[in-house]
Amino acid sequence: MSLSLSMAAFALAASISPGPVNIVALGSGARHGLRASLGHAAGASLGFCLLLVLIGLGLHEVLLRWPVLSRLLHWGGVLFLLYMAWKLSSDNGQLNASHQTQAPSFWHGAVMQWLNPKAWLASVAGIGAYTGGDQQLLWLFTWLYAPICFVSVASWAWAGSVISQYLGNPRRMRLFNRGLAVLLVASAVYLVLG
Repeated sequence: MSLSLSMAAFALAASISPGPVNIVALGSGARHGLRASLGHAAGASLGFCLLLVLIGLGLHEVLLRWPVLSRLLHWGGVLFLLYMAWKLSSDNGQLNASHQTQAPSFWHGAVMQWLNPKAWLASVAGIGAYTGGDQQLLWLFTWLYAPICFVSVASWAWAGSVISQYLGNPRRMRLFNRGLAVLLVASAVYLVLG
């Protein structure tokens, strides 16, 4: 297997697997549709790629030297997951309400990656496995990762848009949102206990 193919396989496995960003994309797709959710997918992709590059250029070393920054990111991630869970669980489930909420934005997706422990783990693991400090490999990895991450997050939004036809009444949408909220809370609990 070539290095590029191996990098792409890693990017796909890390990007398509369930995690907070993908859970939000699924919920956004169900509530707002695929098109409205693509901004979140693009932001998540850019946010992740920026994180990947900065870790490859030495950000991870800075965090190792100043563990307080790592702790702040850790607890910021936990709080953000709990905030997102609260927003999902408090949603009224009305799809055609006049006070319709907006889909998660580009910036929301980008910031979410920086508070997403899965993104940090994938970045550190990917950089360690594939670049070995070689900046050309870092850029190759990043260019491969960007479209794969976008398609992966967008596929979760697409899945949400497909299942939205089964969530046509407010009760079902509330149950769906609360189920997603439970998954986000479980992720936060894992971060606290793990």
